[in-house]
Amino acid sequence: MKEKGRKAIATNRKARHNYTILDTYEAGVALVGTEVKALREGKASLVDAFATIDDGEVWLRGLHIPEYGGGTWTNHAPRRTRKLLLHRREIDSLVGKIRDGNQTLVPLSMYFNDGRVKVELALAKGKQEHDKRADIARRTAEREIVREIGRRVKGIRG
Repeated sequence: MKEKGRKAIATNRKARHNYTILDTYEAGVALVGTEVKALREGKASLVDAFATIDDGEVWLRGLHIPEYGGGTWTNHAPRRTRKLLLHRREIDSLVGKIRDGNQTLVPLSMYFNDGRVKVELALAKGKQEHDKRADIARRTAEREIVREIGRRVKGIRG
């Protein structure tokens, strides 16, 4: 029986800290059998993963899916390059955007969508150190504002 809905496998939490996200895409992933079984166990790491476009095809590199415990000699290589499945017009637009500026493709998350493995891919621009500090300061200020509003609503002075 097919699963319904979206079930998270792995997320790349540092991606939003290290990159400014410009646009996101949903891509399918071409996998072999033991990779899917390992993913169903919830084992994957997007920490060092990135995507490249070679000869009009999008490839996911650095994704770590550990070997399946119940597998035999048919097990997959944990860090092999995997093909991402996107529409031709999406690939063509990505090629143009990446060629124009210093932008890269970063996987944000990996999940099951109705039983199929999908990757949320982001067109991103790297942040400088001062941009990261400014984002942290902005988030801290917003958090303080929300706290102060909550205190005033409750009538607490402080």
